[in-house]
Amino acid sequence: MRVSVLVSLVLVVSLVALFAPQCQAQGWEAVAAAVASKIVGLWRNEKTELLGHECKFTVKPYLKRFQVYYKGRMWCPGWTAIRGEASTRSQSGVAGKTAKDFVRKAFQKGLISQQEANQWLSS
Repeated sequence: MRVSVLVSLVLVVSLVALFAPQCQAQGWEAVAAAVASKIVGLWRNEKTELLGHECKFTVKPYLKRFQVYYKGRMWCPGWTAIRGEASTRSQSGVAGKTAKDFVRKAFQKGLISQQEANQWLSS
């Protein structure tokens, strides 16, 4: 999601909360907090282990034709410069596709064996 879209959304929610009658302010505050929580939850920065190496994994949303897509990236600093990348509409599915892309590239470079690659690619 672009920063301008996020800023616009926060601005609209804030303005609505400011102009809401006092008796309904708590309701709008709860809605604003829930919306902000959902938006922040679209981004992920995690550490994971792959074949005994510590790797980093990120997911960030972006808009394409008014639909939300997710771009995943995975890399293992200290082991290789390879980066696994994938884009999909599924926030949960992008993790698996990104890891599989990383494993394919690592196998092609000869960093992992066929057996290790098959473990990740078949799941």
